[in-house]
Amino acid sequence: MSKRDLKKYLAQLNKEQLEEQIIELYEKFSPVKVYYDFAFNPKEDKLLQECKVKISHEYFPIKKPGSKWRPKAKMRRSVAQKYIKHFISLGVDPFVIADVMLFNLEIAQTFSSQNFIKQELFYKSMLNSFEQVVNFTISNGILNEFKERILAVEQQTIQQKWKNRYDFETILDKIT
Repeated sequence: MSKRDLKKYLAQLNKEQLEEQIIELYEKFSPVKVYYDFAFNPKEDKLLQECKVKISHEYFPIKKPGSKWRPKAKMRRSVAQKYIKHFISLGVDPFVIADVMLFNLEIAQTFSSQNFIKQELFYKSMLNSFEQVVNFTISNGILNEFKERILAVEQQTIQQKWKNRYDFETILDKIT
């Protein structure tokens, strides 16, 4: 069904029928429930803090009480990407989304400053995240608010002697 057909169909329904359909969608489909829950009670601060905790646990996992072993860092970019995609779909403020994007890079760099990382994929993944945040801040007109943090991430790649540090520099050429 096209959007045009949907509009035509919805125009034929009265208010009560529309309400029934929306309630049915809300009860039947989890993404609809999540959307409406957020739309009517947008707790962006709570979402942001929950997100940052999950991302930081990817690099600095917490030892469970009573356990002898400390869990190994998983360093999955996908955890942050899932939150970013979710935030975009909910219509969360672009400032919050950019903050999450940069937090992911900053926590990864904190981890890499304390640990040797031999997986090439880690560096490639961080480069993709860096390019994503630069493009996102440009397209949303919020680059100036995040430029300092973006430059700091690039400087860390140089300071930590990342193999792909020059690729980060190339991306920065877009904004200078």
